[in-house]
Amino acid sequence: MIERRTVTNALAALLTTATSIPVGRGVLPASPANAAAYYILTPLDSTLSGAPLADMNEDLSLVVQVTSVSAPDRTRPGSTGTLEQAEGLADKARAAFLARSLSTGQWTNALAVPGVRCMCRELEVEAGAMNDPTDGIISYVQRFRFDLTAA
Repeated sequence: MIERRTVTNALAALLTTATSIPVGRGVLPASPANAAAYYILTPLDSTLSGAPLADMNEDLSLVVQVTSVSAPDRTRPGSTGTLEQAEGLADKARAAFLARSLSTGQWTNALAVPGVRCMCRELEVEAGAMNDPTDGIISYVQRFRFDLTAA
């Protein structure tokens, strides 16, 4: 059986490593330090298909939401997040999950889940910027689908 928690942890690690930006699982990252930008990764829907319940080799389709957050710089009083930065963060998240090697066709950033192979990665919904640009914090929302099978 593919454990959803294990996949979510691997996705958070992939996003952190590929972007060098703090990632929180459903909440503010544990130590964004003075980071003026971070991601919140939230697992949403999942479906199982494939083998019968007696066979542990089912497929899992998991949708996660990545909220890219451009926030004030805590070291600069009066600063605010910007739409430009939020869109840049969204671009980095999209590249982290979806970029492929031109020579091999393989995803640039491996999803490291033991015993699991990723068959498909796709951008499911891109709601875009979610705040008024005059707000101090700007967020940008994307939802990604990962289709996995037991390796």
